[in-house]
Amino acid sequence: MSSESIRFSIITVSYNSAETIGQTLASVQQQDYPHIEHIVIDGLSKDNTVELVRQFPHVSKLLSEKDEGTYDAMNKGIRMSSGDIIGILNSDDFYAEPGVIAKVAAVFADPHIDACYADLQYVDWKDTRKVVRTWKSGPFATRSFYWGWMPPHPTFFVRRTVYDRLGLFDTRLKTAADYEMMLRILLKHQVHARYIPEVMVKMRTGGMSNASVIHRLRANKEDRLAWKLNGIQPYFFTLYMKPLRKITQFITR
Repeated sequence: MSSESIRFSIITVSYNSAETIGQTLASVQQQDYPHIEHIVIDGLSKDNTVELVRQFPHVSKLLSEKDEGTYDAMNKGIRMSSGDIIGILNSDDFYAEPGVIAKVAAVFADPHIDACYADLQYVDWKDTRKVVRTWKSGPFATRSFYWGWMPPHPTFFVRRTVYDRLGLFDTRLKTAADYEMMLRILLKHQVHARYIPEVMVKMRTGGMSNASVIHRLRANKEDRLAWKLNGIQPYFFTLYMKPLRKITQFITR
């Protein structure tokens, strides 16, 4: 399959996201790759999120209804999608430049590649030109997860066939279902993935798993459960290394 014929589905989940979703939607609309299906799953926002989404004609599908949380909404979007490659872009994230999807398509032109990921920058909530830290993923190796590694989920693209074969997000997890899914795909099932050494997504600071000490403790507990669900035993230091690795992100910003 040539890179020009690959169809993409981008899933954006929103809830009361009027302050930020416009930039998210614009970054998809401005992509210079033609075959993009953008699906927005809204959790019955009480602000004008849905009205804003309707102002973007490139949005292929919009669903606004009650859900059971972020990952349930993401699963809805994946089930509604029709693309060959699926990516998730949160409603307060945006693509770094218009050529992101074209670069991802070039990777998936190789039929042996089933997933890819890139680098991500955290930016100030108000001034998105201000970089707070940079998440440099680096190439994947089997030992990587054991040393606290994971790729940034908004940069993670997967073939639909992988989801069909290995399943969607596990909604028993409230903050670590993305970690569990990547652990399952990359480590447990050894899906062939390629690293793109570029910043492809910019994320506003303040994600739900990093918002407070309580949330961090809850995330650590769920990270442990993610390993257990996959029948894999981490090293004794693995889950302590995961948050500690963030220190290097401030150094490389």
